[in-house]
Amino acid sequence: MKDPRFAEHLAIYVDVVRGGSFSSAARHRGVTPSAIVRQIDALEHSVGVPLLVRSTRALAVTDAGERLFERAQRLLDDLADTHAEIAAFDGAVAGVLRLACFPTFGKRYVVPTLESIMRDHPGLTVELDLTERLADPVLERLDAVIRIGELADSTLIATKLASQNRMLVATPAYLDRHGTPTEGKNLTGHRLIDKLHGADLLGWSDVLGHPAGAAPGPQAVFRCDDFEAMRLAALAGIGIAFLADWVVGADVRAGSLKRIRLDDERWNEAKAGVYLLRALAQPSAKLTILTAALRETIGSPPVWT
Repeated sequence: MKDPRFAEHLAIYVDVVRGGSFSSAARHRGVTPSAIVRQIDALEHSVGVPLLVRSTRALAVTDAGERLFERAQRLLDDLADTHAEIAAFDGAVAGVLRLACFPTFGKRYVVPTLESIMRDHPGLTVELDLTERLADPVLERLDAVIRIGELADSTLIATKLASQNRMLVATPAYLDRHGTPTEGKNLTGHRLIDKLHGADLLGWSDVLGHPAGAAPGPQAVFRCDDFEAMRLAALAGIGIAFLADWVVGADVRAGSLKRIRLDDERWNEAKAGVYLLRALAQPSAKLTILTAALRETIGSPPVWT
């Protein structure tokens, strides 16, 4: 190989193409855009062909650049997998741990867990993607993702961290004013707190047989795309929320929210849970440490039950 830094330049090139700009790659790596430009210049000099067409508005990838990007992603993934597999043999807890999970679960349980293991292992750094989309650990080069609900068939290796139940909750004051329903049909006339943006893990359809707000059923008076905000709306007495026990379990235990138990809670019959998913058969040392620490943080039974 002519360029001894080819692999390093390749990783930077992938960051540039994925981010769509030199500045995006610079922010990701904590360097200046000019430093990124120099690296890309060196890579183009090494391969002898232009990879990017640069303009004042945007970057465009050449045919050669597109082919290199496709090959580079696979090569870098193989390198990352090899590094993780070898590092697992000597128990080294160092390097970058890349994770993705739901925002509320990440803030409640993952961040405190990471703080404790990073304190014990100062060589460990973390990149945490708080997102509700189903991140792919293979395509996005993540060590693991945390998914909640029922697992679809997958080639990923799943470790169950806890079970999940969903519950209807409202403040005692709200129920004193509006009454406590005992069946789904009794929810007519109640004010509902709903999840925004289409189908999700906590749909009212499982309770009502149709989406919240569909005539002639009860109306959704508050919709939000964040579980924590939905919890706060319930605590404010806005209406009845349908949320997971890991979101509102502590509030029910404290008495600030009351669980509404319907005769038939069929939505909890499925084996839903909180899972940590990885692509590698052999977990890295850092992922093994995280899994054990998360189990300790969550507890058995979980702290929210």
